[in-house]
Amino acid sequence: MNEKELSIRDYLTIIIHVVMWGILFFFPYLMMTRGGMDVTFSDYVWNTAPYYIIYIIFFYLNNNLLIPRLLLRRKFWMYVLQLLVLILIASFLSGLLHQIEFERMLISWRDQVPFEYRDYMRPNPMARRWSISMIMGRDFFVMALVATITAVVRVIEAWSELENSKREAEKQRVETELQQLRSQINPHFLLNTLNNIYALIAFDSEKAQEAVHELSQLLRHVLYDNKQNYTTLEKEMQFMKSYIELMRIRLSSNVTIETTYDMRENNQTPIAPLIFISLVENAFKHGISPTEPSYIKIFFSEKLGYVRCEIKNSNHRKVGYDKSGSGIGLEQVQKRLDLMYPGSYVWHYGLSDDGTEYVSSLEINTKNALSLD
Repeated sequence: MNEKELSIRDYLTIIIHVVMWGILFFFPYLMMTRGGMDVTFSDYVWNTAPYYIIYIIFFYLNNNLLIPRLLLRRKFWMYVLQLLVLILIASFLSGLLHQIEFERMLISWRDQVPFEYRDYMRPNPMARRWSISMIMGRDFFVMALVATITAVVRVIEAWSELENSKREAEKQRVETELQQLRSQINPHFLLNTLNNIYALIAFDSEKAQEAVHELSQLLRHVLYDNKQNYTTLEKEMQFMKSYIELMRIRLSSNVTIETTYDMRENNQTPIAPLIFISLVENAFKHGISPTEPSYIKIFFSEKLGYVRCEIKNSNHRKVGYDKSGSGIGLEQVQKRLDLMYPGSYVWHYGLSDDGTEYVSSLEINTKNALSLD
């Protein structure tokens, strides 16, 4: 938030406080005049303003001094002790003002009655002390209630600001970590793809040229869509189709690839870019044998906000000359899922009991994706 926004907020706060105190001050006078009481505005101000001044000073000393310096710094008992002292002082001043006003009114009344009846206007000391004690007790209770409400509101505001700060810090942490993961995904993806093209050059230069062309199409998605936190499912599926076709170029006839895309056309569902690429790479890395029959079955679907990716492939032990990568792809998938879809995905993967088939099944609830806007 910039200085201009802070200034506007401060001005609005001042206006709200002025309006609030204005309503509290003038509302009783309006009610008295509407009720038929013969009270002049000057008398109302003279008799009422001192009490409001005490309340205003008490409120802002508590709100702007005691709460920030003591309560919000977790000095609870120090805050309670100083608040009690402040309430007692304010209550005493209120009682003193009430006594002065009582004496002034009594003198005014005595001057208006005949001299022989003035002795009956002498106040009872016990009644006077009781009246002042009642006023002080009333003000003590009201100020304590106001202080409690103010403290609760300020604590809630401070807690809310702290939570917002934590969320902002977490958002920045997630964005930073995602940027680091994306910067790792691109080289990892390019390394595997270039290794595949390198293998093609040795036995089919035309297919290698075609693969380079396909790679240039894939880079468009990697360089542009991967810079955003989310892309559309339509673009991601088009990327997966292009990648799979690129992998087909170097495969022999003993490899069977089956793909299914069960989703609507022009699908605009947001999805994290390149979230499936490592799973497909893993299938081509471990599911293909140069000498034995092999298969890869890839299934994508979307239903009721859930995107599912299921991959099955024959499992073959990796030979020494396989240059298909360092195996960090699945770790990146796990980290990105935890960051982008915390608690909103189910991922099962592993070998079958006989060790001949590898299955990876990932289901993502796209409705509960982490918002980084």
